[in-house]
Amino acid sequence: MAGSESNVWVVTGAAGFIGSHIVETLLHRGEKVVAVDNFVTGSRKNIDLLESIAGLSTAGSLDFRELDITDRASLHNLFLEVNPTYVLHQAALGSVPRSIENPIRSHEANVDGFINVLEASRLARVRRIVYASSSSVYGDSVESPKREEVIGECLSPYAATKRANEIYAQVYGRTYEVETVGLRYFNVFGPRQDPNGPYAAVIPRWLAALKERRGVTIFGDGSTSRDFCYVKNVVQANLLAATVASSNLRGTDVINIACGNTTSLLELEFMLRSAVADSLKIEPTDIPDPVFEDFRKGDIKHSLAAIKRASVALQYSPTHSVDDGIRELVKHEFEASSR
Repeated sequence: MAGSESNVWVVTGAAGFIGSHIVETLLHRGEKVVAVDNFVTGSRKNIDLLESIAGLSTAGSLDFRELDITDRASLHNLFLEVNPTYVLHQAALGSVPRSIENPIRSHEANVDGFINVLEASRLARVRRIVYASSSSVYGDSVESPKREEVIGECLSPYAATKRANEIYAQVYGRTYEVETVGLRYFNVFGPRQDPNGPYAAVIPRWLAALKERRGVTIFGDGSTSRDFCYVKNVVQANLLAATVASSNLRGTDVINIACGNTTSLLELEFMLRSAVADSLKIEPTDIPDPVFEDFRKGDIKHSLAAIKRASVALQYSPTHSVDDGIRELVKHEFEASSR
């Protein structure tokens, strides 16, 4: 599908996990992309990959800018220079534990940075901003599945930053008529997710251990459940949210993006163990059993999304189930390590 020469897509956090997948898809569609990242958590390898894709004759164009979204003047100047049509805002400092350890840094990146993106978009007359929110905003709500109109009390500084983003986006919509769509991601996973460091997400961390035939660590008793969502589903949602008719979004400023199914940590460990064992050509029992540790402060016990709003407003339909995504991820990781 060829992109429109008149459209310019700005993707923040482009060197990161989700951002790099979005940029890759846009390039394959033939779009003109301006990619922004400061490399605090993003990888230069991802930008190298994207630049190699952009070099293909059938791909779109890539203009990478190393820039911190907390640098208001530089961000505003960039937007006025490139005149974006759409902004897909993925830049953030993720992780609940990271935010508990350093709430000020999370606020600066996630709230101050987001307001800068909103204001730069307003001044540049961007058609629509799609931004990454989080299922963490549901906090202590016991409702299941989680519906967009019912949230609880935030349980971490990270959750508070994402809720603040939603409030500011709503205010910019009412005050300045800036079109925004917040996507509440539920536990996204896929290739390029960093397995290292104390804030690594559960799936890449477990996958790295299982590939080395080591048992994984489960916080709690394993009954904790999540609505895990493969990254290709999230890419689909971002592009739909950017381009859907405004009439579809009336009264729809935040939207859950997930699979609409719940998976416990014990079930997830079994899926990963089985997929890795298949790739290693061993039995799942050849990999040690998991080790259990105390439940982590700030974590939510159960999380399941209602995705009706995404289906109706965006015509969103997940292309990958959790098991599909796990199998594709494990295949990708083993192919990458054999190169």
